[in-house]
Amino acid sequence: MPKLRNFLLRATAAATILAATVAVAADEPAAAPAKPAEPTVEESTLTKTGQPAPLFTVPTLGGTDFVLADHKGQVVLVNWFATWCGPCKAEMPALKGRVWEKFGTNPAFAMVSVSRGEDAAKVGPFVKERGLQWTIGLDAGKAAYGLYAAAYIPRNYVIGRDGRIVYQSEGFTEEEFAAMIAVIEKELAAR
Repeated sequence: MPKLRNFLLRATAAATILAATVAVAADEPAAAPAKPAEPTVEESTLTKTGQPAPLFTVPTLGGTDFVLADHKGQVVLVNWFATWCGPCKAEMPALKGRVWEKFGTNPAFAMVSVSRGEDAAKVGPFVKERGLQWTIGLDAGKAAYGLYAAAYIPRNYVIGRDGRIVYQSEGFTEEEFAAMIAVIEKELAAR
C-alpha cells in the first residue's frame, strides 16, 4: 500500500505542476507572428529591360499631368524618389548637373522625377530648395510606381523612343549613374 500511495502522490504532484504550467502558458501573450522578410531588389522589381514600359499618368507640381504615352518617340528618363530618402537626396544634384543640364534642352529627351507616396505640400518645398527645373510628378497613392516595383528607391528607368525599357536601376552609385548616362547618350545618338 505505501508504494501505491507514493505513486499517487507523485502522480498528483506531476498533474499539479502540469496544470500550473498550462495556466501560466495560457496567460502569456502569444508569440508575435514572424515578420515576413523584405523582398530582395530583384524580387521587388516588376519590369525587365526590353519590355514595353508600363504606361502611367501622374499629376505634376506644375498643375498638368505627365502622360508617359505622350512621349513616345523621345528618350525618357523616369526617376522615382521620395523627399525622406537619403540616396534620393544624394542623387538629385547628379540628376540636375549631369543629366538635366546636359540633355534637358534636347527635344528628343524628356525627364520626370516622380515622388512616390507624397503630395505637393511635401514635394514642393523639396523641389524649390534644390532648384529642380524638370517635370516633377506626384504619385501619392503609389499606383504608378506599383507598375514598376514593389519596393526600394531611388529607381531610374531609361525608356527608348519605341517605348521599351532600355535601362533600369535601383539605388544611387557612381557606377550605375555613369552607366545610365551612357545609355541616354547612346539612345539619343541612335537617330
